Amino acid sequence: MGLLDKLRNELIDIIEWLDDDRHTLVWRFPRYQNEIKNGAQLIVRPGQMAIFVNRGQIADVFEPGNYTLKTDNLPILGTILGWKYGFNSPFRSEVYFMSTRQVTDLKWGTPNPIMLRDADFGPIRLRAFGTYTLKAADPKALLKELVGTDGVVEADEISELMRSIITTAFADMLGESKIAALDLAANYREMSEQLRKYVVERVDDEYGLDVPQLFIVNISLPEAVEKALDTRTSMGVIGDMNKYQQYQMGTAITTAAANPGGGAAEGMGLGIGFGMANQMARNLGQAGAAGGAVAGPPPLPSDAWHVAVGGQSTGPFTSAQIAEGIASGQVNAGTLVWNANLPAWTAAAQVPQFAPRLASPPPVPPAPPK
Repeated sequence: MGLLDKLRNELIDIIEWLDDDRHTLVWRFPRYQNEIKNGAQLIVRPGQMAIFVNRGQIADVFEPGNYTLKTDNLPILGTILGWKYGFNSPFRSEVYFMSTRQVTDLKWGTPNPIMLRDADFGPIRLRAFGTYTLKAADPKALLKELVGTDGVVEADEISELMRSIITTAFADMLGESKIAALDLAANYREMSEQLRKYVVERVDDEYGLDVPQLFIVNISLPEAVEKALDTRTSMGVIGDMNKYQQYQMGTAITTAAANPGGGAAEGMGLGIGFGMANQMARNLGQAGAAGGAVAGPPPLPSDAWHVAVGGQSTGPFTSAQIAEGIASGQVNAGTLVWNANLPAWTAAAQVPQFAPRLASPPPVPPAPPK
């Protein structure tokens, strides 16, 4: 190979970028001290821009197309290099290719909860996450502020910066919108577009970037608040709690009546009676506290028994119900009972009609000798 051929091979005659990475924003053409010869071909593909930089100064910018590099299409670079009458010799210049297509599948989220004063819940904490797309818009601003002397700039390198900007803009937007926490989900679309505009205002002029799309995927409350909301929703579905309890007791009574021989039914009558008596006592107490006149109970039959449960009088119960309570273990020997025939509260074991049921069996006699 002759000297002329060697020099010719050291000159760059085709400048292009075959982009195979969807996340690359800026790529510098590897010149490796080689010079670009006069008349070299510059190929800028769709979704790209080419920027010539000479000694740190941005010169000419090329849109997609095929160019033959001459004085006519390098006016700024020609002025910098002092080409007054054209040039025929090789020249040196850094060439940066910039991707102008959207970089997709980028994610953002709040690293810490955002404090917010809500009209329904008061001070609460919110978390949010979503997705966004990114593209280069202003090559000069991007080169000055983010690229510097890097040969390759990936979208991942500025993802932390973008997440910080989006999170700050999201907090500002929430504070200004004053949307109730329960209404946030119904406003995701409008809030996403508003948030995108907030972010674009902070990155377009300063960093030369554009955010074509930004979506809020979810805004969540703390787990404890979500559980409280679930409880509140359940209570709202039930409605009147007193009627619901009455319905439950009525269902239990029907079930017990349908199974009179069952072991569970034997003790159920007394338990349900205790519950109904407590409920009636609470209702009477509420009526008395409200100042209403509470009618006295009708005369009790002779078989009406009251049982002390938790320091409260419950009943009346029939002798058969007391017997069921003894059989199920709900009434023991020390349980206090009262009847109109008794002068005071008396332990069940001391009432003649209940004593046999509460008496302990005699010791088992020893086995006869063989």
